[in-house]
This record gives sequence, C-alpha cells and structure tokens, in this order.
Amino acid sequence: MFKLHRAWWVAAVTFVALVGAAGFRATPGVLMNPLHAEFGWSMGTISAAVSVNLALYGLTSPFAAALMERFGIRRVVSIALLVVAAGSGLTVFMTASWELVLCWGVLVGLGTGSMALAFVATVTNAWFVKHRGVVTGVLTAGGAAGQLVFLPVLASIADSAGWRVAALTVAAAALIVVPLVAWLLRDRPEDIGLLAYGATKPQPKPVITVGAGRRAVQVLAGAARTRNFWLLAAGFAICGATTNGLVGTHFIPAAMDHGMGETAAASLLALVGVFDIAGTIFSGWLTDRVDSRVLLGAYYGLRGLSLFALPSLFAGSTQPSMLVFIVFYGLDWVATVPPTVALCRRYYGTAGSIVFGWVFASHQVGAAFAAVAAGIVRDQLGNYDLAWYIAGLLSCLAAVLSLLLLATRRRVPATPEPSMAT
Repeated sequence: MFKLHRAWWVAAVTFVALVGAAGFRATPGVLMNPLHAEFGWSMGTISAAVSVNLALYGLTSPFAAALMERFGIRRVVSIALLVVAAGSGLTVFMTASWELVLCWGVLVGLGTGSMALAFVATVTNAWFVKHRGVVTGVLTAGGAAGQLVFLPVLASIADSAGWRVAALTVAAAALIVVPLVAWLLRDRPEDIGLLAYGATKPQPKPVITVGAGRRAVQVLAGAARTRNFWLLAAGFAICGATTNGLVGTHFIPAAMDHGMGETAAASLLALVGVFDIAGTIFSGWLTDRVDSRVLLGAYYGLRGLSLFALPSLFAGSTQPSMLVFIVFYGLDWVATVPPTVALCRRYYGTAGSIVFGWVFASHQVGAAFAAVAAGIVRDQLGNYDLAWYIAGLLSCLAAVLSLLLLATRRRVPATPEPSMAT
C-alpha cells in the first residue's frame, strides 16, 4: 500500500505557514489609505512603518534560521505566529503613528521574518534531496498564495467593516495556524527514524557549539569575505526593492491615483500572486536543470523592461494592457528565489540556509528603502512615475550582477562547517 513520505506533510504545513506569513506581511498595503483617511498621517509616515516591517522581515531571517538550527523549526514557527497575532491585534488600540511602527513594523515584522524564505531553505535542506528545486519553488509560491488569499478579502473587509476588523482577522488567522504547526511540523526526518526524501543515508545532525545569534554572525562574517555573497546580496536587494518595497506596497495607492477602486486594485495585486505561483514552481523546475546564474540574469532583465512600461498602463479601470503586465510580472515576481537558494547551497554548503537568510535580509533592506523612497516621491511629485523608472534601471543592473557570477566555477566555503554528531 502506497504511503506518502512524511516530508510531503512537512512541506504542506510549511506552505500553510508561508501563506499566512506572506498575507500578514502584505496587509499594510491594504491599510495605507484607511489609516491616512482616519488619522491624517502622510503616506511617507505610514510608509515608514511598512519600511520597518520590511527591514525586520529580512533582518530576522538569518537569526531565525540559526534559531531553527539550534532549537528546532516547530518551536520557532509557533512562537512567530503568536508574535504576529499580538502585533496585528494590538493595532486596533493605536492612536499615534509610533504605535503603528511598533505593532505592524516591529512585532509583525519580527514574526513574519521568522517565517521568511530562510524558513524555506531550512525545510528543504533538511527534508528533501530529490526534487529540492521544485519543492523550493512550491514553498516560495506560498508567498504568492498569501497575497491571493488575503489581499482581496482584507481589502473588502477594510472597505465594508473598517480596518480594525481586517487587523483582527489577521490576528485570528495567525492563531489558527499554531495548532497545525505543533501537530505536523517536525525538525529533521532522522528525529523520527526517516531519511530525507530521495536520500540514501542519514544526514548527520550538526552539533552547534555557539548561540544562534553568534552562529548567524559568524556565517555572515565568513560569507562577507567572498565575492559571490556581495553579488547575490546586491541583486536580491534590488529584487526586494522592485517587488515587496515598490509594487507590493505602492501598487494599490498608485492605481487609486488614477481613479481605480481599492478592491479592484487589490484584486490586481492578488492576481500577481496567481501567476507568481506558476512562475515560481516553473522556476524551481528550471533550477534543477538550468544554470541558476543564467536564470537570475534573465529574470531581472525581463523585470526591468516590464517596469519601464508600467507608468503608461494605469487607468481608472482595468485595461487589457495592465492585465498583460500583471501576468508577466506575476510570473517573474519571486522566480528569483529557487536559483538564489540553490546558489547559496552550492557556494556555502550546510551554512547555505543561514547565508540565504542574510541574502534575504538584503532583499528586505532594499524593500524597506524602496517603500519609504516611493512614498516620498509620491508626496513630493504627486505621482509614482519616477519610482517605476528607477526600479526598471535597478533591475537591469541586477541582471548584470547575476551574470558576473558566471566567473565562479567552484564552491567557496563561507565558514568552517559545524562539527557533526556521530
């Protein structure tokens, strides 16, 4: 009788957690206009809270990966969901902008950052050998699914029942996922007498002799001495600036500037998630077969071309040309993740998950900078056009940086491997 390998159950609950984390993190994009209308805060002020959220979402990632390495995936993810629920729930009591920064910026940023893409790398490295690229793509697509599931629903709730009800909905959703994680998520297949999917022998458990924070910093110090790290980090910073920071945060208000309704704009952004799922899974499949460095160069270059066209596509209603952009941009949104994870593993071995956490941190620093910068551009110029054009140029630069990785032909350890248990 066929029995499904436990790795697929772990992947399934990881996907659910990632769906939630992406939806929770993306919620401020829906709340920007309601908060502006109620409190009179400028877009720049509200964007500052989003910026803190984005930065912590990334900067938490390598430390979360190290914590998972030391204390286990299940504990870290369960606590992260509780932190998200607290941050979202407490926003209903806020009266000042600093409270928005504390709740949505700090608490939600820390919670969702602990379930960011380094979480994907940790799970796939531990549980999969066969189909690792495809599984990475599927789990990464959880971020797209989070947009798809949450954004239209939360926009509709905020429009009909108010932003406070939307915030409480996020808190409730985070709490619902906690029992599922506690029940199904496990740290390593060897802990329950199994091999990773596709493995022929057990993977020895690393014996970590330093604290999680020190381990994360040691890995960074080693990686920072290599050229590959800076090329990957710079490209991924631009990736974050042109996705979460700019489009993810400002697409809805930009569309509303041209007369489009909030729910319609949120639905378009969610539609990006539909095609993102397909694009990321396909990218994972390609990553198992095509040089990851070439894939990154192609993805970034095509993204730049699409951003140059975006300012001319906005209108009061959804036009066919905008739908073409949504499809194209959705396919490319996080297609960069599977090849980037693969390169971190290729260059840095068992430290690859933590190295990817730091590369992802650069992604979110770029996103945080773009979120604030685009808000300032909008406040000063009255539109977002300049922000879209600069993002297009930066994407072309990221393509060049990725192709420079082609000069690397060998693995470069970032740090001594931890001792292994016998």
